[in-house]
Amino acid sequence: MDLLNTLVDKGLRREPPTREEALAVLATSDDDLLDVVAAAGRVRRHWFGRRVKLNYLVNLKSGLCPEDCSYCSQRLGSTADILKYTWLKPEQATRAAAAGLAGGAKRVCLVASGRGPTDRDVDRVSATIQAIKGENEDVEVCACLGLLSDGQAERLRAAGADAYNHNLNTSEATYGDITTTHTYADRVDTVRKAHAAGLSACSGLIAGMGETDADLVDVVLALRALDPDSVPVNFLIPMEGTPLSAEWNLTPQRCLRILAMVRFVCPDVEVRIAGGREVHLRTLQPLALHLANSIFLGDYLTSEGQAGRADLEMIADAGFEVEGSDEVTLPGHRVRDAADGSCGTAAGAGAASAGCEAHGDGSGETGCAAGCGAHAGGDACGAGVAGAVCGTASAGAGPGALCGTAASGAGTGAVGSEPGRSQPEGSGLEGSGLGGSGPRTDLVAVRRRGAGTDLAPNA
Repeated sequence: MDLLNTLVDKGLRREPPTREEALAVLATSDDDLLDVVAAAGRVRRHWFGRRVKLNYLVNLKSGLCPEDCSYCSQRLGSTADILKYTWLKPEQATRAAAAGLAGGAKRVCLVASGRGPTDRDVDRVSATIQAIKGENEDVEVCACLGLLSDGQAERLRAAGADAYNHNLNTSEATYGDITTTHTYADRVDTVRKAHAAGLSACSGLIAGMGETDADLVDVVLALRALDPDSVPVNFLIPMEGTPLSAEWNLTPQRCLRILAMVRFVCPDVEVRIAGGREVHLRTLQPLALHLANSIFLGDYLTSEGQAGRADLEMIADAGFEVEGSDEVTLPGHRVRDAADGSCGTAAGAGAASAGCEAHGDGSGETGCAAGCGAHAGGDACGAGVAGAVCGTASAGAGPGALCGTAASGAGTGAVGSEPGRSQPEGSGLEGSGLGGSGPRTDLVAVRRRGAGTDLAPNA
């Protein structure tokens, strides 16, 4: 296809596609899907080789958010059955982070629900950052606390934070349909505050909220204009108890086209598959690694992810390798530009302003104004049992055990489920649409983290 050849050439030159070209990627047929993946994969490999960066979420404060983000299980008025708790202490967060680092994570994302941090909250998070870095010198720490006030980004940076996440989530034109308690401009301001303070900006989107192709392209072009170093792509998990619980709009094929479009628009940026990949990409997750160079390991904010061991096996089986702590994620020109205090791929400084939202991980689980894109899809903190990565380690496995083994006595099919928690009745494959290409609506109950699990807040 001439379109794909053109996009590859542009991607290798760091030249953005036109809006029409980006829309054309989303309009390609399933028959052309593998060609689209192969073309975007060339761009990905040119800038990032076969490395996959692992990120790990720690949910510092869960639920009870005053914002009304429609996708979020922690929103004002949400009846989603999730864990709710106030701030974790630094030592608790450090133990949670250690679980992800033991599984190979390079970055820890500290997320807290709420509109934005108070100065006292910044003090709390600063102490947590220092505690984590005190035990893990090389770890990257990204904070995701919501809308920032003047001076707060500088304080986080002084405490040792490397990055700040705040997602755009959707286009400016439709933002008011998703959230009314803050504006798109508020999010833009927070991303710019992070940039100005010298933090690496992380800002992404949520797909699957009922948006049009034009909305998706517009938000990604706006992200490029903001020039974050990492762009998390979340796929909405329609959580029970949220306004978007019936929005099942995604198929694995559409998710791959969205990721390919993001890669073409942001060729030399860390593209991260965030919340919802297990629910919507399903068995096509390995193909997505040819488009994105970063994923979350283990659980999200308020929902379960794929077992950590399964993530690592998937990466290896697909012919990729986990990025080491001694390897630099971004291409050299972006690192140099960041050191100079300038943007790496400034695709038009002064281009249309973009907005950054609270880690709308596409799962209705980001803490509204807060959220870590890093994740993005219902990100759950995920400190494993006894330090196990993702909280699916078998009982008695011991500290640092990777998840992916069923809890003792859990029975067949419990791999990847929470210890001591049986799978919901009716969670089998009957009527699930397996074998077809349509959206599946049977997985949220299986993936949901919530009250009644007899687990500690960050287990």
